[in-house]
Amino acid sequence: MTSWQDFPQVLEQLQFDEPTAGGALVIYQDGKEVVNTAFGNATINDAWTTKTLSVNFSIGKGVMATLVAILVSKGIIDYDAPIGQYWAAFANHGKQNITLRQVLTHSAGLFNIANLTQSVDDLTDWQAMGELVASMSPDIPKGQEQHGYASAYSALVSGWILGHVIERVTGQRLQAVLDEHLAKPLGMVGQIYYELPYDKVDEVARPVRYFEGVPDTKRKPTLKPDSPQTVQTLSKLPAAKLWQDALGSTNLLGTANINRLYFDTSKMNLTNYKNALMPNGRDGVEYYSPSVMCAKIPAANGVSSAHALALIYAMHANGGVWQDQILISPAVMADLRRVQVDGFDAVMPANMRWRTGFHRLFSIQHTPNAYGHMGYNGSVAFCDPDRKLSFAFIHNFDTTMLNDVRQFALSEMAVLHSSF
Repeated sequence: MTSWQDFPQVLEQLQFDEPTAGGALVIYQDGKEVVNTAFGNATINDAWTTKTLSVNFSIGKGVMATLVAILVSKGIIDYDAPIGQYWAAFANHGKQNITLRQVLTHSAGLFNIANLTQSVDDLTDWQAMGELVASMSPDIPKGQEQHGYASAYSALVSGWILGHVIERVTGQRLQAVLDEHLAKPLGMVGQIYYELPYDKVDEVARPVRYFEGVPDTKRKPTLKPDSPQTVQTLSKLPAAKLWQDALGSTNLLGTANINRLYFDTSKMNLTNYKNALMPNGRDGVEYYSPSVMCAKIPAANGVSSAHALALIYAMHANGGVWQDQILISPAVMADLRRVQVDGFDAVMPANMRWRTGFHRLFSIQHTPNAYGHMGYNGSVAFCDPDRKLSFAFIHNFDTTMLNDVRQFALSEMAVLHSSF
């Protein structure tokens, strides 16, 4: 049987064959912090702490969905009102009736960034992207023309839509709204950003290949064969028996096989994946460069600490309340927790079971009501209301969510332990 005290050792073991990089892990249960641990180097000069800033990619979508839920609770916006009601320029080219809920559940057909631009200069220009997104048309994912589709993950486009709506209804910059309605109430100002200040750039964790000089931006993380040491580590993790039971005794307990328990890449349409995530057809956006980190790309370049993310989801696990403050009303909380889209996603190789802005927890245990959001690099933050559990794991390992098992090792361990 594991205990909360076992997590620091497991986090250290998950360095595998990358002895310099590391990450941070924060877990709350019943509103109390039960794990606060970090390991490895965040930059060439700085060790990881649980308040280290990190580019967490799509984890920021869960933050955005939380901010939207707070504004809905306050009557500032409505999930089911047409976006054109708040942003007149958006109501064209078949988008007249598209709502915030459709964008948050990735069912609006607004996923294809490749149709808008291939220019990184455009991607970092908030006003230019607003105009491009406002003028786009819904698209049908490749391979789904005859059969329809449940959802198509809007990996980049959704952030510009939601961010521009928020700025229009509040009359404030997105960061100011984030600070006022979320960061200040939770006491975490300076730990979460959609528009990183330039004087914070050197505080942000980066993969080891960024530690010295400018990296080769054409390179992308790939699945590496497991070393004997990695296989041995996997076999001794608390989640090992869960994985082996699910795989069957004839299948090796390795990274590739474990990953298949969570994603079915055989069903992935690579064209849809690239259209949603890669404006120029490859991993050509250098998200760790100052110009990109300091831009507003809310669906992809949110910067935050593990401490801040765990607090947000601790508030979720507590029904939208934190320290006697109601941030999300009971009615809105019940609404956002309901599964809105149940079916295999046209972009992601899984049934995401989309709530209003959140996907299911990727677990092989029974977690029907758990939700959150992972990031492209395999960082993840989530809550499980049934277990009163909140979890945030961020890191600077050079990998992606489709070829790494660290988040699964830690989240399965947290669910397993909190079930006792």
